[in-house]
Amino acid sequence: MPNPHAATPARTKRAGAQLSPDAIIEASLRIAARGSADAFTVRRLGEELSADPTAIYRHFRDKDELLLSVADRTLGEVLDGIPGGLDWKGRLRALAAGSLRVALKYPAVASAMASRTTRRTNEFRIVELILGAVMEAGLSGQDAAVHYRMVGDSLLAHVGQRAAYLLFDPDVRAGDESSWNREYRRVDATAFPNITRLSSQLAEVTDDQIFEARVESLIAAIERKAEAVREA
Repeated sequence: MPNPHAATPARTKRAGAQLSPDAIIEASLRIAARGSADAFTVRRLGEELSADPTAIYRHFRDKDELLLSVADRTLGEVLDGIPGGLDWKGRLRALAAGSLRVALKYPAVASAMASRTTRRTNEFRIVELILGAVMEAGLSGQDAAVHYRMVGDSLLAHVGQRAAYLLFDPDVRAGDESSWNREYRRVDATAFPNITRLSSQLAEVTDDQIFEARVESLIAAIERKAEAVREA
């Protein structure tokens, strides 16, 4: 006869049926927000969720499907931060700022997605936003399509690069960042006159200045093309 007072064995792993796609995505985002590069490994997710790692595959076909779903969730976070009532330039600036903010929050996601497409709802919303902006600026047809790609690919490249950099060891980053005040100031002036002439200015450039210049250059390119179309 079973002993009614016997202790029930503790369950150390949640059953897969208790998980959900949203719970797995949120766990991936928590791991990514801690600066970890293993936000999409079933082992790490199993630890985060206190679940059998193989249960992840009951909700996502493979690691890539999980990555795309997590990435699309981060795009939703970008969109949520864009206020209404902005003109086309304001929308592009807000999209750029939000993309960088979210990329630096989840570097493992942004670095992995710099050359990818999620093919999901929030990505479609961002494409719609950029297309609407360039069309409001005065572009249409192939011009609008090309300049949408110019904006989208440029933002992905920059925020992906910034995000990937955060995943390097701090000592590696410190060495790279100090190079402008060390190696670049010591180059041979005869062989590298331009570097020598601008060594102080090069050392003073910030990542934010680069990003702002890049975004404003994209906007200026759209304006120039729209003006050329109007004058044609």
